[in-house]
Amino acid sequence: MINTVFDKTDKGREEIATRKYQLAPRLRTLLVMIDGKHTGDDLLKKVSSLGLSETSLAELADQGFIQAAVPEQAPEVVSAPLEPLVATAAASEAPLPEGQNQFQAIYHFYTQTIKSMIGLRGYALQLKVEKAGSIEEFRALRLPYLEAVLKAKGDEAARSLRQRLDQLLYLGESAPADTIPAQPAAE
Repeated sequence: MINTVFDKTDKGREEIATRKYQLAPRLRTLLVMIDGKHTGDDLLKKVSSLGLSETSLAELADQGFIQAAVPEQAPEVVSAPLEPLVATAAASEAPLPEGQNQFQAIYHFYTQTIKSMIGLRGYALQLKVEKAGSIEEFRALRLPYLEAVLKAKGDEAARSLRQRLDQLLYLGESAPADTIPAQPAAE
């Protein structure tokens, strides 16, 4: 189990989005970190200070919140470029992925891009995404998210992600006319 790469199940994603199953806070923290890319051992090293162990992973698996990741999908998810997402969304009138409502689409967008673009530096931002319970709360995270992407990946990536995020946040509405903040000075 330690060398297995885990991913969230639909039930796990539902718990993150809605807190429907009222998972214990420590287990929920572990569930948030499960991304389909890291082994159980990698994850447990990161949360060892919380007292979580292999038993915690087993508990999440037994309750149906996580499962072993499908190996063929992991590299595609990691290396999938974001530009095609933007082009596809811009070309269609309905930018929502099939079977998702606006809240779910925004949640998945934030979750996937925080992990792939910001990495562990985005952990605090990811926790704010997990706590968000409305579209308005997601909108409030827009600027901190874009600033974090700008700092981690630069202006071009931030502009590309801003376009897709605004499509999801403001379906049928006018998006804010603000610009991405200037690149932070090197420290």
